[in-house]
Amino acid sequence: MSLWTRITEAVSALAQGEGLSAVFDKLRPPPERSVAFTIAVIALSAKMAKADGLVTRDEVTAFREVFQIAQADEAGAAKVFNLARQDVAGFEEYATRIKAMFGAETDALSDLLEGLFHIAIADGEYHPNEDAFLGRVCEIFGLTERCFTTMRSRFVPDAKPDPYTVLGVEPDTPLEEIRRAYRRMVRETHPDVMQARGVPLEAARLAEKRMVDINRAWDEIKQAAPA
Repeated sequence: MSLWTRITEAVSALAQGEGLSAVFDKLRPPPERSVAFTIAVIALSAKMAKADGLVTRDEVTAFREVFQIAQADEAGAAKVFNLARQDVAGFEEYATRIKAMFGAETDALSDLLEGLFHIAIADGEYHPNEDAFLGRVCEIFGLTERCFTTMRSRFVPDAKPDPYTVLGVEPDTPLEEIRRAYRRMVRETHPDVMQARGVPLEAARLAEKRMVDINRAWDEIKQAAPA
């Protein structure tokens, strides 16, 4: 049974006319961590699409890149997206319920925020309303300001990503400590570890992009270090 079939069944069984927001009160990871994660990203993506006032083809394409959707599963994915768009609940209510769903599992919430960033910048622009939206979601999720700043530096195309910010360290941090931070991020980005947190295999490209950014940042810092 595909991820999207399981998601469609979960929504059909849990929403019962109450709107997609009702799902978050009833769906708890585990066991269906990937289902919970994916529904959360879809729901907030649908709300975020209203932030800049337009759902572009590029944003739809980016969603397909984050979640590799087979043609046979497109209808199921669209159903969840449309449920979120039609739900009277606001994005802050969604974010609050998603936070309750994942509890103290901040790594999974960080993964979720990363998926939203990927979708937000798909059209090549980062709208101020999207920045405010993602900043507020980060706050509700209980993530740190550094987490938001690090992610923003990786995705937003208004400046070259600062390698120290990407690795979550300061420029005056000793090189060996930066090395440990780099290795920790590599471990946390391993596909098996991310899947254990709830990131579905269909969203493996999140790990691919993160690893590219992490390795690039470490290489830049090493090259700039005194011999």
